[in-house]
Amino acid sequence: MEIKQLAERIKGQAVVRSNSRGGRTAAENLITALRCIYRYAVADGHVAEDANPSLRVPKPRRLASTRRALCDTQLAELVATAGMTGNDPQLDSLLLRLHTETACRPGGALVLRPIGLDRTQCLIRLREKGETVRWQPVSPTLMHHLIAHGDERGANGDAHSQLLRYRNGQPVTRRRYDYLWQRLGKHLPWVATQQVSTHWIRYTTLTWVERRFGYAVARAYAGHNGRSNAGTTSTYVRADLNEVARALALLAGEAHRLETTNQLGVE
Repeated sequence: MEIKQLAERIKGQAVVRSNSRGGRTAAENLITALRCIYRYAVADGHVAEDANPSLRVPKPRRLASTRRALCDTQLAELVATAGMTGNDPQLDSLLLRLHTETACRPGGALVLRPIGLDRTQCLIRLREKGETVRWQPVSPTLMHHLIAHGDERGANGDAHSQLLRYRNGQPVTRRRYDYLWQRLGKHLPWVATQQVSTHWIRYTTLTWVERRFGYAVARAYAGHNGRSNAGTTSTYVRADLNEVARALALLAGEAHRLETTNQLGVE
């Protein structure tokens, strides 16, 4: 009862923002944190497993996400505005192209390293949440600009340093994304009203891939190759890297070195 009452109090005291959902996430995070603490307490023998009170408090049910795929016109407006405004349009344009082609998360872009660029096969190594590591196809154009960006702004040629940097050589942080979307929101009111973020680009790319190449390819494109609630069938219909490259080639309008027809020869 005490945990439940605390969750309700935290829910009521949550900071109200334009995208707030009544403090549900704050309450969920509290219960998750308490479950973590009690899990360690059980492991260390301070609390009996059947006496763990945090497990008897349900988390608030998550509401459906308000994110959605952007239309072609909206995506074009974002790219055009990012390339004509701000203090580093070259960097912002590169970020948007990177996320549009790969559907990667900001965390994956920020840990991209020069050593993770396979120039021969046009692949980049993405390290994302859950300690996942995967190779993702990119267009020759994007690879060219990533290499040029690293050569111009790199940390003295250190292949293990962060690739994405400001003009002064300092590594890009998540604050660049905050600045980018705040700026785009000032120029494009619908961006601010709908709270558009980098994750909307991920939605856009993966929706486009799923509609044209099916669920298996979209799942591989997103890097969702682990366990999920998608059903046992997903274990047997995994897409390979060549199929992801084929989808990327159509998306970017450029041939890719790994592009092939799939094993069934379906066009």
